[in-house]
Amino acid sequence: MYKTQMEAAKKGIITEEMRTVAEKEFRTPGEIRELVERGRVVICANKKHRCIVPCGVGSMLRTKINVNLGVSRDCRDYDVEMKKVMTAVELGADAIMDLSSHGNTQPFRQKLVQECPVMLGTVPVYDSVIHYRRDLATLSARDFLDVVRLHAEDGVDFVTLHCGITRNTIDQIRRHKRKMNIVSRGGSLVFAWMCMTGEENPFYEYFDEILDICREYDVTISLGDACRPGCLADAGDVCQIEELVRLGELTKRAWERDVQVMIEGPGHMPLDQIAANMKLQQTICMGAPFYVLGPLVTDIAPGYDHITSAIGGAVAAAAGAAFLCYVTPAEHLALPDIEDVRQGIMASKIAAHAADIAKHIPHAQDMDDAMAEARRTLDWEAQWKCAMDPETAKKIRSERKPEVEETCSMCGKFCAVRSMNRALSGEYVDIL
Repeated sequence: MYKTQMEAAKKGIITEEMRTVAEKEFRTPGEIRELVERGRVVICANKKHRCIVPCGVGSMLRTKINVNLGVSRDCRDYDVEMKKVMTAVELGADAIMDLSSHGNTQPFRQKLVQECPVMLGTVPVYDSVIHYRRDLATLSARDFLDVVRLHAEDGVDFVTLHCGITRNTIDQIRRHKRKMNIVSRGGSLVFAWMCMTGEENPFYEYFDEILDICREYDVTISLGDACRPGCLADAGDVCQIEELVRLGELTKRAWERDVQVMIEGPGHMPLDQIAANMKLQQTICMGAPFYVLGPLVTDIAPGYDHITSAIGGAVAAAAGAAFLCYVTPAEHLALPDIEDVRQGIMASKIAAHAADIAKHIPHAQDMDDAMAEARRTLDWEAQWKCAMDPETAKKIRSERKPEVEETCSMCGKFCAVRSMNRALSGEYVDIL
């Protein structure tokens, strides 16, 4: 009857996935169907990922959070990565991306498909080198495409493909003298392959064949931004914008084949440029969901980049970004451990929630209002129920117990809430 969510939407069919998303987003199924038809919302749900709880990604929906995981040559423990996955899901991550760059990745990927209920993404170009166990220059265009098919067959819901750079990008990078060149790992591999082989980017040249694969399994394409700025100085330059224009062209081609698309964005960017960059993407890519890494608003805070990212992410999402890729304290430094993952997720969740309130997403502020009521009445148990991370809040309070139980150890009887409650009820306000 239909192969993809977009095809169903165009035929006027409301799928079970659309109904699930509508219920979660306080929208009608008809509204979600129309947004999927227009490409404004994607429902990343590979037909073979049967344990998934469908989720919608779009600027008018609740801002979603992605968590990057995966092994490397220096950190090879798949069991640790699986613990990170489960921690991320428990903390409310909406998507997991397996960025493994070492070892036999397929069993881990298949385990994720079998056990993980959230959206799963990969970057097939990473896997190409390690799958074939051959140097980059020896791989053919067919090798790259076959790995895209392999990931689709395994059940991955979305794939990041760096389709927007071409051989012209080589001249641009050399001519414009960026401070950081290309910082996208996948983009750098495609760039290097083109330089070494003299051939065109296979993800661009054979885009129609990739669409066939994605249509068959209903895999969403996340059009990767190979030229995303890796430092403030490169933000909004010719290389970034030229690639974005090409991604807009590829979006049209995908929609014509009923393949769902997201667009990936910066990167590092000064705070005052973020909103304009979001609006530019929405115009060029016709409102396709925007998936951003950060943006990080300063380059000089290694160890705290989950904070620089959350600042930029809140501004980006308020201005129209739909999907935030988390950043951890280990960004630019190391593979994140479980505590880094926790810190990164919480920072991104705060940014996303702040943006949802600013965008007046239905019921986004309900829990904040409940928290205000709990704080007014000094109801600590109710406050834990409202908190994003109640365990951390409880731990801080229990380790620094106040003399006056109803207050905290910061104010004690000087607590403004306590004083106001007593004064307004006509009670004596004792301080000493």
